Amino acid sequence: MGSTALSGRSVIAAGDLGADFWASQGQNLLFAGVAIVAFIAIVALIMFGADLIKGGARDKVQLVVLVAPVLLLLGVGLIYPAVDTAWLSFNEITQAPDPDTGIYTTTMQFIGLDNYRFAFSDPSTLRTILNTFVWMILVPLLSTGFGLAYAVFIDRAKGEKVLKSLVFMPMAISLVGASVIWGNIMYDYNQVGEQTGMLNALRELVGLDPYNFLRDSPWNTFWLIVILVWIQTGFAMVILSAAIKGVPAEMNEAASLDGASAWQRFWRITVPSIRSTIVVVLTTITIMALKVYDIVRTVTQGRDNTDIVANRMYVLSFVEGREALGAALAVILFIFVIPVVVYNVRSLNKVKETH
Repeated sequence: MGSTALSGRSVIAAGDLGADFWASQGQNLLFAGVAIVAFIAIVALIMFGADLIKGGARDKVQLVVLVAPVLLLLGVGLIYPAVDTAWLSFNEITQAPDPDTGIYTTTMQFIGLDNYRFAFSDPSTLRTILNTFVWMILVPLLSTGFGLAYAVFIDRAKGEKVLKSLVFMPMAISLVGASVIWGNIMYDYNQVGEQTGMLNALRELVGLDPYNFLRDSPWNTFWLIVILVWIQTGFAMVILSAAIKGVPAEMNEAASLDGASAWQRFWRITVPSIRSTIVVVLTTITIMALKVYDIVRTVTQGRDNTDIVANRMYVLSFVEGREALGAALAVILFIFVIPVVVYNVRSLNKVKETH
């Protein structure tokens, strides 16, 4: 009887909690709806007012009206956080008790380049930066190379659509899902007993001892890189395959009549014709490799010298509470991206000049 009454009170409490929860969510949804309607109304009024302006100033006013919201959103969502993060990286956050009240207060003190000196002198953090550089080099080269080779060899082959779909399929899997697949199915290692990891099971079939893919440095970093290459190869293949199909067939036919081999036609006609596409693919995958976080966090959590800047930045900022040092790593990661973007812009400008 007592248990029945207790369960009844639990059900009532749960029901009350559910009602309160949905009531609060309803208020949030109502507020969001009102905010969206108000935003649309304000934008409509501004656009209507800009349309009423006559004369030579009309085009300038409309341009300002169209560009101002974009600049505002960029300032609030991108520029201000970037500047704030950069400023934080030159400071140190400390908590100290107030001498009179004893209440702990947070203070920020300017320390210059000390956080960057620590990043490039601390062995573990320096190893993290070097690992990120390795990801930045290997992932785009391997993904683009495999994708280009697959696009060339499978192009116009029998069953082309099916074969390309199989390579592109990993793109539909999240990075966390791919990390679980490779970490728990492909790389799994048992010191004793039956091997459940596919790769180690295959090694046992041919008489080799099982191998811990995720322990031995620096090879464990390479095995993590394989996961991202597996995903990004499909992306590179699809984009490059579309570019190859856009190369005029007459150019290859003329070169073939002149006695050029398939290898010569590939390097002297196909590659120069799709150079701008290759640059875009390399740039996109490089940026993806620089900001990758999910794979390392899911598979190794940065253990055994596999850490990268994105994961280290998260641990320092949100786990260890060292926000300033985490901000310094964020700035370093941003600096890594700058040469990639500059190279992309310069390469695209050269392609435009040649055309």
